[in-house]
Amino acid sequence: MTDNSNSAKIRSLTEEEICVGLFADFHRHQVVNDCWRRGEDGGWTIRPDPFVDDWSSEDYGYLVNCLKHTISAGGVVYGAFVEGRLKGFASVEADRFGREGQYMDLTSLHVSEDLRRSGIGKRLFFLAAEYAGECGAAKLYISAHSAAESQAFYRGLGCVDAEEYKKEHVEAEPYDCQLEYRV
Repeated sequence: MTDNSNSAKIRSLTEEEICVGLFADFHRHQVVNDCWRRGEDGGWTIRPDPFVDDWSSEDYGYLVNCLKHTISAGGVVYGAFVEGRLKGFASVEADRFGREGQYMDLTSLHVSEDLRRSGIGKRLFFLAAEYAGECGAAKLYISAHSAAESQAFYRGLGCVDAEEYKKEHVEAEPYDCQLEYRV
């Protein structure tokens, strides 16, 4: 894999530029074999649970609406561009939550299939964490895909099981792992 991390230009996106066409060269495709699952004892284990995660045109339309809402509500969306094409993005919601208002929500972090393991995801993650810290949050909250590769990524960056869970995320994605990262 070529290291495209340093050649990627990362910047915040505007609501006006977010449209389905922005994702023309972005490939959200992931073959998943193993996933983290909670056992009866409450502990985590890795189990086979194969499926393919691939976004449809309807999924991209929904994503566009979500990202536009993030910006209009005062949050931020970062885009990573390689040769002028969007190859990764991350979004952080503006609202803080938790018993002490310690969390800000990383609602998306995705890298195009062709540039995974290039360092772009790590750069986007740390930019999102920096933003959360600048906004006064103590922790970044991540409702993370349970795929073993996704969990290895987040845990390799220092994410741990969240001390508090955001109910909406647990209900919407019951298999996601609820994580946090101290900013």
